[in-house]
Amino acid sequence: MAKDKLPFGVLLINLGTPDAPTPSAIRKYLKQFLWDIRVVDTARPLWWLILHLIILPIRPKVIAKNYQSIWTEQGSPLRTHSENQTSALALQLKEQYQKDIPVALGMTYGNPSIQHAIEQLKDKGIEHIIVLPLYPQYSATTTGAAFDAIASALKNESNIPEISFVRHYYQEKTYIQALANSIKQYWQQHGTPETLLFSFHGIPERYQREGDPYPEQCKETAQLTAAALGLQDDQWMLSFQSRVGREEWVKPYTDLTLAELGQQEHNRIDVVCPAFSVDCLETLEEIDQENRHTYINAGGKEYHYIPCLNASTEHINAFAEIIRKRLIDNP
Repeated sequence: MAKDKLPFGVLLINLGTPDAPTPSAIRKYLKQFLWDIRVVDTARPLWWLILHLIILPIRPKVIAKNYQSIWTEQGSPLRTHSENQTSALALQLKEQYQKDIPVALGMTYGNPSIQHAIEQLKDKGIEHIIVLPLYPQYSATTTGAAFDAIASALKNESNIPEISFVRHYYQEKTYIQALANSIKQYWQQHGTPETLLFSFHGIPERYQREGDPYPEQCKETAQLTAAALGLQDDQWMLSFQSRVGREEWVKPYTDLTLAELGQQEHNRIDVVCPAFSVDCLETLEEIDQENRHTYINAGGKEYHYIPCLNASTEHINAFAEIIRKRLIDNP
């Protein structure tokens, strides 16, 4: 390797976000997101009709209000936090390897695209890309879709770079410790709950039956984190959020769990969302707003949402350690 050649670059991948909290921008985003067969595997002719004649004409107007409730001056929280992670990881890797290690951010859907991120890395002479999808637990709907997007971005390249793909990190010690410490720090400031609820994004039950390991990996993440916190089995729960449509999704459901706890006049629930690397619509609007109302309106007393790890120092250090281990496996 030439002395001045960079040893590797890093591609961080997140799901994506609309460019603006407007119906038109959301319609454009949903059209790309919901057409991915990894996300919705309904037969294409039927799904085309449902998507274009029912969902896209109606849903963007509804969803726009949800995005507007969380949008900031900097833009979409998902994109802002992901960009902060990208910058922080570049600084951490520079300190660790004593040279500039390029880190690029790509979204499976929307902007910045994965193709654009790969072009950024290739323009800097990178021949080895470590791909870190920002999903601790593997699912075909997220990590698998990211892999597809990489393949699509490279299909016309004559000189494909070496790719090291991080499939998951749900059980990595540095990630679990960062998650546990984040919860501990929140409790030091706000007191402790009667129950800690781990809420993960759901997938259809059928996907699990077909071999998607995501629900089991979610359970292991929750178990490892609860153990790191020293919690007893009756001090924590696990549930799955964000279900859509009439098909059965993996259970228990977050909203129904919170409604049931509220009806029991539960004293205090704290909710954390370990499937999300950064705060986004599903955490800030669905969990911190919508599900808060579900719990309180059902009779629950105190509700706390514990933010995602975002660009916290321990989270970035965990990323750096995951990358270091991948370099050992694929030097």
